[in-house]
Amino acid sequence: MNVVVTGGAGFIGSHTVDALIARGDRVVVLDDFRTGKRANLAQHAGTDRLTIVECDVSHGIFAALAGLSIDRIVHLAAQVSVVSSVANPLVDMSVNYGGTLHVLEYAKAMGVKKVVFASSAAVYGDVPPALIPVHEDAPRAPLSPYGIDKYASELALDYYAAVHGVPTTWFRFFNVYGERQDPSSPYSGVISIFADRARRGAPLTIFGDGSQTRDFVYVGDVVRAVLAGLADGNSRVVANVGTGAEITVRGLAELIVSLCGGTSEIAHAAARSGEIAKSCAAVDRLRDAFGVVAQMPLADGLRRTLAI
Repeated sequence: MNVVVTGGAGFIGSHTVDALIARGDRVVVLDDFRTGKRANLAQHAGTDRLTIVECDVSHGIFAALAGLSIDRIVHLAAQVSVVSSVANPLVDMSVNYGGTLHVLEYAKAMGVKKVVFASSAAVYGDVPPALIPVHEDAPRAPLSPYGIDKYASELALDYYAAVHGVPTTWFRFFNVYGERQDPSSPYSGVISIFADRARRGAPLTIFGDGSQTRDFVYVGDVVRAVLAGLADGNSRVVANVGTGAEITVRGLAELIVSLCGGTSEIAHAAARSGEIAKSCAAVDRLRDAFGVVAQMPLADGLRRTLAI
């Protein structure tokens, strides 16, 4: 396949590129390098299977891909911070929803065979405890511009598939973690931030009381789902990508501190706007439709992430 990966120099994107090249595909990475890093792709230097094009997807992708034959697109480029989306909702809309529309317009015009989109568990909002683990047909009630724009993008994918015949699949990622997640970035997940501080024996700060739960899924399991989604079929299908297990943020912090030697203190700060109380994925559809089951236990994935 000739596959475009938007945001391909980022955390999940670079792991996706690794897997695509390993199976023999040719990959075009589109990335504006605001948060992505060329170092994440340095292992492919010299290969003729990778082309890197500096491009802001929210400004369109026709020029960046001119003269190239593209079979499929993995759309990962995004503004990924809930906090930033609350502070700058117009920017979030332009990057997240606008970027998706640019990808879909290209796919429609060029006859792309499949678009796989990275959506988010944020589309569900604060799910009542009775609906946890949350299924894909649960009500969507996002609590942030980030969640709103991810859900709007899902509606756009369904529209382009139904009306314009663009095959689309989208995955609602839960909390993804793993190697290459940058702890110095305000866009990073809690695991990379906790891990960085625990390695140094610095205090870990939990926003809120720590009773909020999350479903943490290892990046390698996420990539297996993405590659399964690129196959023919399963158009207009959405699936959660998680483990089906939840842990409190306090429990996560304690586990990471323990793995790092147990010297860091755990502190608390005020809860942040737009964050949800409980999150855990129902993963039946991921298994049944795509043949993917998350395989990495949290403690083992943390050891890999921590390189211990």
